[in-house]
Amino acid sequence: MAETMKGKVIALAGPRKAEDMAKLVIKMGGTPVLRPAQGTVFLDHESLSDSIKLWLSEPPAWNVFTTGIGFEAIMSAAEQMGLKDRLLEVIKGASIAARGYKTVNALKKHGLSPIVRDDDGSTAGLIRSFKSHDLSGKRVMLQLHGESAPVLVSWLEENGAEVTSILPYKHIPPEEQELERLMNEIIAAKVDAVAFTSAPQFRFLSEFARKQDKFEELVQAFNGRVIAAAVGKVTAQGLREEGVDVKVVPEEERMGSMMVELGRYFARTDQLL
Repeated sequence: MAETMKGKVIALAGPRKAEDMAKLVIKMGGTPVLRPAQGTVFLDHESLSDSIKLWLSEPPAWNVFTTGIGFEAIMSAAEQMGLKDRLLEVIKGASIAARGYKTVNALKKHGLSPIVRDDDGSTAGLIRSFKSHDLSGKRVMLQLHGESAPVLVSWLEENGAEVTSILPYKHIPPEEQELERLMNEIIAAKVDAVAFTSAPQFRFLSEFARKQDKFEELVQAFNGRVIAAAVGKVTAQGLREEGVDVKVVPEEERMGSMMVELGRYFARTDQLL
């Protein structure tokens, strides 16, 4: 494998598969540093159970699904409650919207097909596809993953929808000392790039930076010497909404693809120097 990351220090913000990503960075000639910015993700059984009961007692006009893993968690919980068949009936009796091919594939396994879906894997793409539909006065059940989606919720509400969010998973923030170390390394340009594998990683980092009155410095660093890489369009959108210029986003939403694309970016830019 070409050493397209030779001499580069790459901070890995995601805890999942970090060791595999680190090995890939080393093969490409770079130096990986593990800087977990996500913390722990866990399934919130109690909240999910309450959401399913509400779903059945007050069937919505629209069901909006944003992640395949979140949808599968809902189905699994409903099955354990003995309510899976009833929930599927309620979902089939309403209009369905979905973001991302993984979400669409998960729906298909249960005989569900969205009438609205994104055109590019992003929340913005989902909103574009929604624009031809009248949401005024409609109840919408919005399945998220482990964090809020203010842009999507705001758009739905501005168009007259009554939104109830379902978050099967919750994120426990990472250690502040880890966030501080990563923040300082970025601002001082001690890392050449940071690889983000989910939007919450940057959210936790940016929230910490704001508390330290260093958010603007953080964004300036990313828009200057430090490269922000995102595993996919949804993650990239989370950074861009905060003003970060995300320079590396692979077409295929995979961690390996992100690292390869980051290496190609360095190879192109180094040739220009």
